[in-house]
Order: sequence, then structure tokens, then C-alpha cells
Amino acid sequence: MITLAEAQIQSRESKVNKFAIAASTLAVAALCMGGPALARDQIKIVGSSTVFPYTQAVAEEFGKKTGKKAPVVESTGTGGGMKIFCQGIGEDKPDITGASRAMKKSEYELCTENGVDDVTEVLIGYDGLSIAQSKKGTPMNLTKEQIFLALASEVPDESGEKLVKNPNKKWSDIDKSLPDTEITVYGPPPTSGTRDAFVELAMHEGCEELEYFKKNEDQVKDKCTPMRQDGPFIEAGENDNLIVQRIEADPNSLGIFGYSFLYENKDKLQGVKIGGTAPGFETIADGSYGLSRPLFVYIKNPHRKVIAGMDEFITEYVSDDSMGEDGYLHERGLVVLPEDKLKEMQDRATNGKKMAAPTS
Repeated sequence: MITLAEAQIQSRESKVNKFAIAASTLAVAALCMGGPALARDQIKIVGSSTVFPYTQAVAEEFGKKTGKKAPVVESTGTGGGMKIFCQGIGEDKPDITGASRAMKKSEYELCTENGVDDVTEVLIGYDGLSIAQSKKGTPMNLTKEQIFLALASEVPDESGEKLVKNPNKKWSDIDKSLPDTEITVYGPPPTSGTRDAFVELAMHEGCEELEYFKKNEDQVKDKCTPMRQDGPFIEAGENDNLIVQRIEADPNSLGIFGYSFLYENKDKLQGVKIGGTAPGFETIADGSYGLSRPLFVYIKNPHRKVIAGMDEFITEYVSDDSMGEDGYLHERGLVVLPEDKLKEMQDRATNGKKMAAPTS
């Protein structure tokens, strides 16, 4: 079994000179000093709270099938996971991270700067970014424009000529056809890929429907991204189960999380329709549900050579039994890939194909 230092060197030999290789060897050796002679025998995984239950299910299945230690899976959020994942190569660094959006250019550059320059990107399936409510509440049907007007820090005033602090306290303040109840929405923090996706798919697209932003397109990114901080929007951390509990306790509240959590709690919760369409396997897969997004895992390829069971775990993750049409991840709410795309991802994962640099 080779060392992590050797693994890193192999991934860099074509790019650096002999002096840089020597420096790299010393850096990685320093990372591993004080540890055991061989690499750890348990896979470490971080990342998205949305991807977490899928990865956890694969980890449990891997443990049962192989008799090896199940991987340690930690829910850190997509952004938090990328930051940890990209810290470097070494026994104290994670092997895989989950993400509810694609890796950003800035994250790829951070990885590369720290020697994490051989990574495989695997699309595992699709998820609907659900807005959910208690089954005890009045069923809601919202447009993206209404979502923006409920949750944005600033909105256009009545004249439509300038932005003001969001005055909307009740849903009926936005539209008389909506419930006469206070706006209370639990959602993820800025470190979450779910938050990133919600801002892009709901907030930005919602604000673009307003006349003010049609006239001031250059303000969309800066003015339509901040969520209000005066009470109606409540950050609930990376624990989506906590959001479920809070919605149960307050039937008038809403929560934002991945479709899998709505699916797993369908006896208690219902999905809020977006533009008349409810979240579901078919509407997410065909794109008719307006808050759909891809889910990913990123694999640190040099660790495959030294972390026991990594190749077997990856094979299990992308198997038909896991990610296929009748796989156990679909049973947990994952919207699966078409057959040809699944085969492409299986080949990419098992062969450790290095990802290209993101452009944005």
C-alpha cells in the first residue's frame, strides 16, 4: 500500500518540477506525521445536508455487504463541505464531499492551490428544492414573484421606482388571495447548497418578474440575493429534520429543504405548489417543477490508493442497486438519472475520471 505522499506526487508529476515534487512530499508527510504507519481504514465524507441521507444509506449498505467499517458521514452543508474537502491531501482530510450544486470555480481553485488537483465529479441524480407545509395548514400555491416579495430583504415600493425595506408581514400583504397569516419560513444558512439553489431558482427568478428589476437588471445579483433578517425568514442550520419538527409545531409556517425530506415525511407534510405545480418524482425529472436541481458527489482520487474500501464504496454508490431506477436511493426520494446518463456516471466514477475546471 503506497503512502498519501506518494499518491499526491503521482497526481502532480506531469505538472511540477523535481524541486516542487520534493516540497510536495515534505508537505504531505507533515500532514501525516503522528498518525499510524498505514492510512485509516474508515472513509470520511462531508458535505450537503440534502445529499447526506443518500450517502448515509450507501454507507450503511456498504458496511452490511462488505463487513468493513461504514464510512463516517458528516452534514456540513455544500459550501462548508467544499471548504473542508479542498484543504488538502492527507489522513486528516475527507475523501468525498456531497453537493447540492456544482463545484464553483473559486472552490476548484482552492482545491488546486492545496494540492487537491485530481477530483472526480459524479452527478448522482436530481432533487426538488421543496417548500413544504404541515398537512394541517391551508394548502398554498405560490409564484416565484410572491416568494421573493415574502422573503427578500428589500423590495420595490408601491411606485415601483425605488427599493425599500420589506414591509410584508402577512402572506395577504402580498396578495389578498393568500392566507391572512404571518410569514414564517424556516430555511438553510448561507453555507448550504440548498440556500444557493433557492436564491438562484426562487429569489433571482422571482425578482426578475418585477418591473423594477426588468429596468435594473444589473441590480439582480446584489439586491435579490439577501434574505430578510427581521423575523419572517428564520435560518434553521443544516439540520433539515429540525425544520420538519418546527413546521409540525406551527401549521402556518413553511420550510425549505430537499424533496427527499418532504417525501420521507409525506404523512405529516405537503408540498407547496410553485406556479400551480407540486413537487414530485415526475415533475422534478421533467423540469416542470420550477425548483429542480442536480446533486453531486466529489471524490478525491489520490485517496483511493490508500484509504481501505474506497473503490468498493464508490462502486456501491453508483451501482444499479443504489442509483438505478429501482434502487434504494430512489426509495428515499432521489430522482434517478436516465439510463444513458447513469452509465456515463458509473464509468466516470469507477475509472476516476478527472473533472475539468469549472468556468464559473
